[in-house]
Amino acid sequence: MKDVTTIGLDLAKHVLQAYGADADGTPLFNRKLRRAEVLRFFEKLPPCLVGMEACASAHYWAREISAFGHDVRLLPPQYVKPFVKRGKTDAADAEAIAEAMSRKTMRFVPVKTAEQQAAVMVLRTRALLVRQRTQAINALRAHMGELGIIAPTGIANVKALTVIVREEDLRLPPAARFALTEIVDQIERLAVQIDKLEREIVVQARQDDDMRRLATIPGVGAIIAMAIKAFVPDPAGFKSARHFAAWIGLTPKAHSSGGKERLGRISKMGNPVLRSLLTTGAASVLRHVQYRDRVWPWLKNMLVRRPFKVVAVALANKIARMIWALLNRGGIYRNPIGIEAETVAA
Repeated sequence: MKDVTTIGLDLAKHVLQAYGADADGTPLFNRKLRRAEVLRFFEKLPPCLVGMEACASAHYWAREISAFGHDVRLLPPQYVKPFVKRGKTDAADAEAIAEAMSRKTMRFVPVKTAEQQAAVMVLRTRALLVRQRTQAINALRAHMGELGIIAPTGIANVKALTVIVREEDLRLPPAARFALTEIVDQIERLAVQIDKLEREIVVQARQDDDMRRLATIPGVGAIIAMAIKAFVPDPAGFKSARHFAAWIGLTPKAHSSGGKERLGRISKMGNPVLRSLLTTGAASVLRHVQYRDRVWPWLKNMLVRRPFKVVAVALANKIARMIWALLNRGGIYRNPIGIEAETVAA
């Protein structure tokens, strides 16, 4: 065990697989570890390089193992798969992790702190409640539509359906009113819970200096600022703002060969939550741009030539580059044409 310098650790709930190699890459062991044995195993080893895939519980294990003096690195799973020789076993995966980690051009995922993981949990909990509310609203609309009762689209128009359910409307049979009342109660409970989470996000955004500076960018609100802080623990890890936008998936996907460049749709790689939030924030800005005379002329010109959603993605790309610049260089957003920036909460 004294000669081991590199360990590939394949994670699981109960049984983990550890593959060890020396400085020359010679295999030393490939053994199973019960969950209770993992920390004791690494505590006895000399400081070495430990690699694991960035998956569930990876950040927890990275923090715990690094406390013993080991250099822990997380690898994107898609970068490990090409190194799996044959078949799909825990032993082969652990060996592939160690092999991938030895590549000098390999990219790694920054280890999140417990606080950053907690922020992600807040955002994902809000997203879960929003999905549940949408499902309940769709169910309410569908059931009432079967009885010929409809309302215009939009969450604000659900109140009209709620009033019909609450009142003694003769168009609703008693059994239908009993069932739909439960759905209406669920929608209202979810709305209260979502509002509670959003108020907490706003409070945290006001207390954090980076979040306050990010909120000065048009299209960036408390939720986007918190998502950036949670999902991007090390913005300096990106070489440039373009690399950051490409990581989010807001750049065209390349299909180039033989010196001919072919750019297609956006890649949609990276973090889907950030990409969705930035696109939504950009769309909010575009709706305000259409009613202003002196604001970002290139946006108005592009709206004339290209579809609305295409322009929204282009603006989201630009907002992502602004975010990277503010996080790495400091300062706040300054509108280049001297008009006060309008922050749109998204």
